[in-house]
Amino acid sequence: MSSAPTFRQYFHPKCFTNTIHTETNSSNNKTISFIFKPFPKFQSLTTQARLASSIHPPSPPSTNDAVLDSKHTTLLVETYHVHRGLGILLRKLDTKDGDPLRILAEDGDWPKEYFWAVVKFLKNASRFSEILQVFDMWKNIEKSRINELDYNKIISLLVEGGMMQSAISTLQEMKIHGLKPSLDTYNPIIHGFSREGKFDEALRFLDEMKELDLEPDTETYGGLIRSYGKFKMYDEIGKCVKKMELDGCSPDHITYNILIQEYSRGGVLQRMEKINQRMISKRMRLQSSTLIAMLGAYTTFGIVEKMEMFCRKLLNSKTWIGDDLIRKVAEVYIKNYMFSRLEDLGIDLRSTFGESDLVWCLRLLSYACLLSRKGMDIVVQEMRDAKAPWNVTTVNIIMLAYVKMRDFTRLRIFLSLFPMYRVKPDIVSFGILFDANRIGFDGRGTLEAWRRMRYLHEVVEMETDSLVLTAFGKGDFLKSCEEMYSSLHPEYRERKTWTYNDLITLLSKYSGK
Repeated sequence: MSSAPTFRQYFHPKCFTNTIHTETNSSNNKTISFIFKPFPKFQSLTTQARLASSIHPPSPPSTNDAVLDSKHTTLLVETYHVHRGLGILLRKLDTKDGDPLRILAEDGDWPKEYFWAVVKFLKNASRFSEILQVFDMWKNIEKSRINELDYNKIISLLVEGGMMQSAISTLQEMKIHGLKPSLDTYNPIIHGFSREGKFDEALRFLDEMKELDLEPDTETYGGLIRSYGKFKMYDEIGKCVKKMELDGCSPDHITYNILIQEYSRGGVLQRMEKINQRMISKRMRLQSSTLIAMLGAYTTFGIVEKMEMFCRKLLNSKTWIGDDLIRKVAEVYIKNYMFSRLEDLGIDLRSTFGESDLVWCLRLLSYACLLSRKGMDIVVQEMRDAKAPWNVTTVNIIMLAYVKMRDFTRLRIFLSLFPMYRVKPDIVSFGILFDANRIGFDGRGTLEAWRRMRYLHEVVEMETDSLVLTAFGKGDFLKSCEEMYSSLHPEYRERKTWTYNDLITLLSKYSGK
């Protein structure tokens, strides 16, 4: 008997020919030959797996696997029919005669998933009055549906839709059925009345809740505090907090954040800072929305040092700051002639959130206000390197700076390159050109070029960022346009679609009077 080949012999690089291995069966002296055919060297794994399975075919699925497959298939079919049936139901509702009561009567009943899908549909369609009607009909079909959880959901939805009387009626019905109201029942009602400014009603239900041995929680008082803030009732906020503490409900970090937010929005800085200090002593965390509210308060009052401190906190935490709030921060710098801070703000925003049109606006505006040609050139070069798209704000900032410096040579060169930036002039652009003409610039060639490019036939638009006008003012042209426009009859203003050509023509007549 020949010796059996080793594993290395079979898969040696030079051994890709058929190998014959012979063995002799000792029981009957029969000789058996095996032909080994190694896989080709570059055969894919998929092909190898297929060939291997032909040698060792997979065993048939077991009985358990077949049962699982059958259950899975049944579940998929049932899910398909549920979704299909629900889709048909919602399509019926989304018609002119889509009366949910009629549809429910025709269907006989709906499973729980169908009912709450219908409720959601009615809520999104602002058909809150129909929700209670459908609930009354649906729960009477099956008495087990009369429970605290479903009633609480319906009451909350009615309050959301402003149907306070229906919510109270549902609460009374809940008691008649022997169901026990909870905080989830009363909190929406208390908050609903307080949001409407009906605090007597809100406090009446607060007392009723206590009579039922339900202790109000921080959410109960938090809703009241927000509503007091909405109506600028800041003394009542203080009384509410004292009442809260007397009732044994200690304010938590959520309560303190709500207090700071409401004091911030109302500009009650002393109380806002007092609560902030209390939170610091208790090592409680300020929410992002609270930091934004405090930044807004300091920005409104132009308190630069604290404004910068909270702006830094937000940037360090990578909390998104809305463009409108960033503009308010920038306006504070502009009004205080702190133009270099605009560049710092732009760089900080870029490092935190990346490049944006507003970032480029801030940086370019910084050097334009400082009348620094070199600084503007640096920012423009960075824009080119970053392949940042130009817009009318960018163009107008540069032109305003040149006009302010009376650098008519650069202004003329820049205007000649205007089409290259693929930016259409807006009303501010026209204003810059006409204001420059008044102080010695000859802009007739530019105006003629704009006429040939049919810019004068475009509808008048204001596309320039508001910060540009904050920094440089409106100029004589824009002020004259406003005066002329306000002198026109209201009906004429409304009917007229204004083009730049119309505006210039009418302005020349108005100025000649």
